[in-house]
Amino acid sequence: MAGMPIKDVIIKEDAPRSLMLEKHIEYIVSYQSKKEDYEYIMTEYLRMSGMYWGLTAMDLMNSLDRMNKQEVLEFVKECQHDCGGFGASVHHDPHLLYTLSAIQILILYNCIELIDVERAVGYVQSLQLEDGSFQGDKWGEVDTRFSFCAIACLCLLGRLEAVDIKKATDFVLSCMNFDGGFGCRPGSESHSGQVRPGVRQHQAG
Repeated sequence: MAGMPIKDVIIKEDAPRSLMLEKHIEYIVSYQSKKEDYEYIMTEYLRMSGMYWGLTAMDLMNSLDRMNKQEVLEFVKECQHDCGGFGASVHHDPHLLYTLSAIQILILYNCIELIDVERAVGYVQSLQLEDGSFQGDKWGEVDTRFSFCAIACLCLLGRLEAVDIKKATDFVLSCMNFDGGFGCRPGSESHSGQVRPGVRQHQAG
């Protein structure tokens, strides 16, 4: 029938109808022993965030204890640079995206004292521009996602006073469009990926 969406998969009547929790757990746990796999190597550029996603899923499934906590914490510590920011992996440049993921991991494990918090705060602080926006790193890209990351980092660390929240909020509001959505910068088209950072930033302000 014209106009009907095409199904890309047909679910059989006898398909399982309950969540296979143990399968999900085993899938995530298996990544700890696949460090030589092609997929593992090729995702190094987002390792820190990938670890956060996996650890959060394990925590939600009450199975965080099945991950190698010591190995995770050592990795996070190794990724902090002298400037205070964190890279996606060891020897990768620091970026707000991975700085937030690193802090989230440490908060998850209640081990924030393992890193230099003051340097992390200073790194986030250094990336705020005069108009209230935030660069993702020293190379200068501006995006409302980075505004969210910066404020989230400082909120988790209890250091929101380190930046100009009023200017940060005003910048995000300047990215709201006529349709109610947010763009990554003023004048940019609305995107669902920018709505959450925009709304959360406004709540923080």
